[in-house]
Amino acid sequence: MCSLNLRDIGVDYLLVNTTNRFLLEYAPIEENSCYSLTGFSGDTGDSLICPDGKILLFVDGRYHTQADLEVDKTKVTVYKLVLGEKQDDAICENIKPNSVLGVVAEKVSQKRYEYLKTLLKEINTEIKLLDRDIINFNQIKHSGNISFIDKNLTGTDFSDKINRVEEYALFTNSEEITYLTNLRDFSQEFAVKIDGKLLKIKDKSILFTDYNIEASKDFEVKPLSDFDTIIKTITEPIYIDKNTINAYDYSMVKTPVHRISPVKLMKSVKTKEEINHLKYCFEMTDKALYETRDFIYKNNNLSEYDIDIELTRNFKKYGAKSLSFKSIVARNKNSALAHYMKSSKDEIIKDGDLILIDCGAYYEGGLATDITRVFVKGEPTELYKTVYTTVLKMFLNGFNYQVTEETTGYEIDNFIHQYLEENKIDGFVFSHGLGHGIGICVHEAPPNLSKNEIAKTPLKNNMCFTIEPGLYNENEFGVRLENSCYLENGIIKSFTNMCYEKKLINLSMLSENEIDILNKFNIK
Repeated sequence: MCSLNLRDIGVDYLLVNTTNRFLLEYAPIEENSCYSLTGFSGDTGDSLICPDGKILLFVDGRYHTQADLEVDKTKVTVYKLVLGEKQDDAICENIKPNSVLGVVAEKVSQKRYEYLKTLLKEINTEIKLLDRDIINFNQIKHSGNISFIDKNLTGTDFSDKINRVEEYALFTNSEEITYLTNLRDFSQEFAVKIDGKLLKIKDKSILFTDYNIEASKDFEVKPLSDFDTIIKTITEPIYIDKNTINAYDYSMVKTPVHRISPVKLMKSVKTKEEINHLKYCFEMTDKALYETRDFIYKNNNLSEYDIDIELTRNFKKYGAKSLSFKSIVARNKNSALAHYMKSSKDEIIKDGDLILIDCGAYYEGGLATDITRVFVKGEPTELYKTVYTTVLKMFLNGFNYQVTEETTGYEIDNFIHQYLEENKIDGFVFSHGLGHGIGICVHEAPPNLSKNEIAKTPLKNNMCFTIEPGLYNENEFGVRLENSCYLENGIIKSFTNMCYEKKLINLSMLSENEIDILNKFNIK
């Protein structure tokens, strides 16, 4: 039971977030209040502290097993969202009428705040915005070396991009700011984004940030602490995306005008320079993973940790400046955890073991790579082959989907989930979306291939996204096969050329058309 007395802050319930004041999906663990409260280290999933001290943790299918393993179940109840179920709907269903819900203003988007407010109004429950986080008030200050990315890698510069938005506009999303400024911080772990707030006022722009950034001819640089003072002086209407600005910052703007950020779509459609650079990045990523594959097959008594160290060494060998996320190296049952992160020294690879590796890196252009492959030490079981081949079939049919100008990621995701209904394997589930966009962050949206609303955005040429079907049984193992792809003239093409494992493929399970598609890829 939680010892915090909620009545001291005038609320009955308290929402505790995984994100930070910049609403990052991958917030540093030091700023993750949900982790501080529950011990759950996943990147998404919020908690609710109830009047009786009970703590509810809401997680989607990617984190069901991980949450069970990490939390103290005597103190935390894991609420397992089913595919397509909205987290905030589930949270509000667990709040009694005539109550007060506390929400940290800096850790909830204005859009989400308004949505929660609408849901709770139906049960006569109000929301109280809190000016500080009483669970975790850590705020990391960055002092890394910041790099400007050359136009020959980005294809566009700041003035090209900023001239495509309104005269008065405010951007608080880290990915959008990083994209607009062509700045990258390669000193961070698993990210290159720049946190801050970017304000455009007619013919000038101001970047408010705590990073040590040299003066630019394109924009002024001011301390983040100056933002509140300056934004309050502006009386003209300012265009803001409620989806990405936190409720506190939104309240600072005198005349806010909501508009979906044009930068969201702008950065999702890559330039030819970005596409060419990504082709190089994935060539290097393939080499790093292929050498790690050799390392696994040629050596005995390796642990997950040993493989993780070798993988990182190979990424550095082939020019990676940093990893785009913490690599997943998962043996047997661990591979059923979609976001397993431990890479344990105690998990020793033995003959007949299955190993899943999900990894990626950043190179000099500051765009993320992402790939997942599955290997087996020695000879596979028939169940390994059946599951691997079924997942491969799911990938091949998603990859070969006939894309039109109206096609969305939602449509492709639905197609593959329906396809699985006809090819079920008892005990194994596909518990996540089919794919996500890639860019400055390893998860970008749009594009998106899932049941989320953002996935209903039509796919456009030069959008980059993963196709990563998976099947998982927490008592057995999991298989996920992920290629990062891009759309060219309406045809899905793969950046990834890493091989599939011949000994894990049951060719008799594949149709002639699936074999024809598979033959476009390496098989070893």
